[in-house]
Amino acid sequence: MQQTSEGKESAILVSIDLGDADYRESLAELRLLAETAGVRTLATIETRRQRPDAALFAGSGKVAEIAEIVERLEVPLVIFNHDLSPAQMRNLTAKLNTRVIDRTMLILDIFAQRAKSHEGKVQVELAQLKYLSTRLVGLNTDMGQQKFAVGARGPGETQLELDRRKLDKRVHLLKERLEKLKAQRDVMRRSRNRSGVFSVSIVGYTNAGKSTLFNRLTKANVYVANQLFATLDTTSRRMYSESVGDVVVSDTVGFIRHLPHGLVAAFRSTLEETIQADLLLHVVDASNPNRDDQIAEVNKVLKEIDAGDIPQLMVYNKVDLTDMPTGIERDDCDRIARVFLSAVSGAGLDDLRRILCEAKDSKLAAEQIENQIKQARNQPWD
Repeated sequence: MQQTSEGKESAILVSIDLGDADYRESLAELRLLAETAGVRTLATIETRRQRPDAALFAGSGKVAEIAEIVERLEVPLVIFNHDLSPAQMRNLTAKLNTRVIDRTMLILDIFAQRAKSHEGKVQVELAQLKYLSTRLVGLNTDMGQQKFAVGARGPGETQLELDRRKLDKRVHLLKERLEKLKAQRDVMRRSRNRSGVFSVSIVGYTNAGKSTLFNRLTKANVYVANQLFATLDTTSRRMYSESVGDVVVSDTVGFIRHLPHGLVAAFRSTLEETIQADLLLHVVDASNPNRDDQIAEVNKVLKEIDAGDIPQLMVYNKVDLTDMPTGIERDDCDRIARVFLSAVSGAGLDDLRRILCEAKDSKLAAEQIENQIKQARNQPWD
């Protein structure tokens, strides 16, 4: 395996423009994903097609061009910015004579690097096994010598070479573990709900500054980096202020366009913290020109995990990188629409705390009204 002097694995990125409106943004994210995974990009190969080639995705002519570059540069890895079928992966591996992974495998590899908690590691392994089980034949036989290579982390050669029955048994065992962990978390959540603590989940596109905001609000020390998926495991902390009182704040994994459906399913148990929240702080990178598309992607995933109806507060972060002022924006009905702040500098955080206080008071008022209605219904008629 060829590596750079910095220890990074080198690779070629391949992206096919199929006419999607977000093609450029998707390619830019692929480069960031590769960098986050510890990959040095030697070259990016692009081409346009009306539809993917059934056998090779990119077509025989373009694959021949890629093969020539792979041979000349001795490239150990080719990363496609698309989901490849098992047959396409096998065919490309044979034609290019090197390891080939797709966008989903790259994301899975990053998740394998980032998972720290036991539950996170179990979820990652489950997602990897379910995804890779149909692609075992297409993987290089020398993966055992590349266990730390991009796309080969996690279960590893021994796990992937198990026969189908043993593989299914492993998947079943991991699902049972997740159910037990989920049950433990449900007990903790019910205890928290009985105490009447207001709960807030921070959601948003990856690298929007969620963890920085989380640290600011809770005085925690969650890992922060200018990378995709710097946070993987959900972390919850209690915050207290005189204006808001007790609030449980949860920091969650960042979302991304074309997030593999299997990953959403695998991380559903972790994301249930989001489903159970009283309020979602939807953090947006105000400095990103594609922020509207990113907002749409986050809302799409929230809908998939049945969190689409939970009240949201749009938090426009990183205003220090724009000409936007900090402050609160309200709609025509005087409801809070957006808050503008900088989690790095702390500017605008007092506005956010004031909004959290309003949201908490609104929830308490709504609960009082609901209780009064229930009591009235239970009153006997004269």
